[in-house]
Amino acid sequence: MTEAWTPAQRYELITRGIEEVLGGDAIKQILEQNERPVRAYWGTAPTGRPHVGYMVPLTKLADFLRAGVVVKVLFADIHAFLDNMKAPIELVKHRAIYYEKILVCVMKAIGVPTDRLTFVLGSSYQLSENYNFDAYRLAAVVTEHDAKKAGAEVVKQVASPLLSGLLYPGLQALDEQYLDVDFQFGGVDQRKIFTFAEQYLPKLGYKKRSHLMNAMVPGMNGSKMSSSDVDSKIDFLDSPNDISRKIKAAYCMEGEIENNGVLAFVGSVLMPIARMRFEMNPDGLQQEGCSRSFVAEEAPKGTLFSIMRPEKFGGPIFYSKYEDLVQDFKDRKVHPADLKPAVAQALNTLLEPIQKMASEEEFRKIKAQAYPEEEPKAKKIKTKKLNPMIAPYFTKEEGGSAETPEEAAENAKAAGFEYKQRKGKKAAPSAEASSSAAPAEQMQNMSVQP
Repeated sequence: MTEAWTPAQRYELITRGIEEVLGGDAIKQILEQNERPVRAYWGTAPTGRPHVGYMVPLTKLADFLRAGVVVKVLFADIHAFLDNMKAPIELVKHRAIYYEKILVCVMKAIGVPTDRLTFVLGSSYQLSENYNFDAYRLAAVVTEHDAKKAGAEVVKQVASPLLSGLLYPGLQALDEQYLDVDFQFGGVDQRKIFTFAEQYLPKLGYKKRSHLMNAMVPGMNGSKMSSSDVDSKIDFLDSPNDISRKIKAAYCMEGEIENNGVLAFVGSVLMPIARMRFEMNPDGLQQEGCSRSFVAEEAPKGTLFSIMRPEKFGGPIFYSKYEDLVQDFKDRKVHPADLKPAVAQALNTLLEPIQKMASEEEFRKIKAQAYPEEEPKAKKIKTKKLNPMIAPYFTKEEGGSAETPEEAAENAKAAGFEYKQRKGKKAAPSAEASSSAAPAEQMQNMSVQP
């Protein structure tokens, strides 16, 4: 942070690019008094695998840090369990570990200084006596209508909702008190929970906090990017080929700027990241864990997005303002065939450190524990059952009942025929009993008399 910045300049940095601010005057007052730093938190419930839309709030954290805000990142494991039908309790712990691992890697990749962040696991305080007593106090004043309304945009809605979904908004409100922050940051889909917190925390004797909301990232189909919609989202672990394929297949009609997920992705993700990285590292020095710049080396200073077209299609074009790109696309000066490859290349460059981490054995184990349903299932080998009457003449490994090959051979010898290995099974000693031995295939189907 620049020491010469005024409170107004710091407030502008905190709120720039924000869709909506509730209670901004309280933040201004703390900045003007300058007696202590502003404190904030951003939280995420570890349910489905995070996607590139998370880059929007993670990039904004850099602005908070530059403005001198003390930032806490909450991995809300208890909330993940309470969010109806998304994360079974036995997986929540593993998913919290997965989220921390991958989001820290993402923050480093885009240039957010993680050494100045505090990471908090929700269960570290949400299971305490005081927190739970406050949850009961809240339950005594919150109506079912208000609780259901508050969680409508966030908690999974079903015909017969569980009580856990009604508890969710109240507990998120309590997080503001127990994390000791001045404002909570989240997406506009959290607005109802934020206004719920502003209404009910004072009823418990706690102060009302401020709330900052960023716009939701549109998916590749033009709607909200969601972890539950595979076609709309780009996962952090998608391969470069998958990313290119998804962007190529995305809805992006020539000249259309409404509901254009590819175009909006440049404005909400790529350009803010490029701007943040330039402001925090104007010399472009390579930092540990940070990806290479996705802006072309030959681009003029201040460029936030490059489209490297062949000369026959107009040559390279560089943008420092999103509005200029939107206008050019609307005027058909930029074709979808130009825009899509540029977006795919920029995103693949940005995700290189994440892809590298994903190939490490330690991370693969963490992912397998967090999302076991995504792991390839081993093909079951069906074992042909033996006729119970001849089971004593084969080992258990071969589908029979004998403990050892020697026991199977003895049993076969006593019955008057030779013991042979079953097809596809480990070989075992044979025992001669007569000059006419029956093949194992015949033994499987024969009826044996003692």
